[in-house]
Amino acid sequence: MRSWPSAVIVLIASSNGVGCARAPEAPPTNGAVVAAAQAALAPFKSALKESLTRALADSPESAVEVCAQRAPELARGASHDGVVVGRSALKLRNPGNAPPAWLAPLLPRLAAAPSGSDAHEVVALEGGRRGYAEAIWTAPPCLGCHGETLAPGVESKLRQRYPADQARGFKQGDLRGVFWAELEPRALKAAGR
Repeated sequence: MRSWPSAVIVLIASSNGVGCARAPEAPPTNGAVVAAAQAALAPFKSALKESLTRALADSPESAVEVCAQRAPELARGASHDGVVVGRSALKLRNPGNAPPAWLAPLLPRLAAAPSGSDAHEVVALEGGRRGYAEAIWTAPPCLGCHGETLAPGVESKLRQRYPADQARGFKQGDLRGVFWAELEPRALKAAGR
């Protein structure tokens, strides 16, 4: 039997990947995804609430303009570094807020959650990405633009802005919609998942 020099054996082993292979990374836990998504959504939600509160102090019609113009800008501004955020709903006002394919099946489940709860869902997406959605419950200030009865000025503004509006007829505590986030693996890694 022929004896190979140890340097040749080491070279063959390393060229075949023996001893150099890394164990695959464990997927992030749901808790880590929730924490990263909530951190990514926090500035968007805060800025949107501040903008809507200021607009509502002026008039409900001003709030319609915030949702039409400012909200999409805020979502784009909060989407960076491997994270995309947005809003969606079962009953859409703005067709631009239609749910991504992964989000659509989660909406009925979130709508079935107890009103006012911290209802949220996490799903695995292709390429190691994760999707996150959390409930937006209808609060009293929402009813001025989304309730069963709207003031004539709001009604007119909504017809002008959103001719196919479906986001009406809500009662306090109903699921109004969701905030959502898509996180790429690099975003989860950066968040220290």
